[in-house]
Amino acid sequence: MSPPIVLLMAAAGGLGAVARFVVDAVIRSRLRTELPLGTILVNLAGSLLLGLITGLVVTGGDDRLALVAGTGFCGGFTTFSTASVEIVRLSRARKARHALVALGLNALGCMALAWAGLLLTR
Repeated sequence: MSPPIVLLMAAAGGLGAVARFVVDAVIRSRLRTELPLGTILVNLAGSLLLGLITGLVVTGGDDRLALVAGTGFCGGFTTFSTASVEIVRLSRARKARHALVALGLNALGCMALAWAGLLLTR
């Protein structure tokens, strides 16, 4: 892997992380709910985007797109670890229904949107 690609991946990852922070902050400031909607929506959007990127690469696109946009941006944008901690916090607070909804949206919702992204690019 060439140094310019590594630098682009790092920059894209940083942009993804900042975008995640901004999206989450905007959602939290506008919607008061027990559900971690910011994280859920970021993960859903990132899964769809990664599905689209992967589909483009599989159908003949440039592999560097997957590295920079997929690994870099989507890797920085989405967050499995934050989703996991938020689900554990809900569980510990005895908010099982909210924890299950968050778990379902993060797991099944993300898988469905990644699949949709792949289908849209075929």
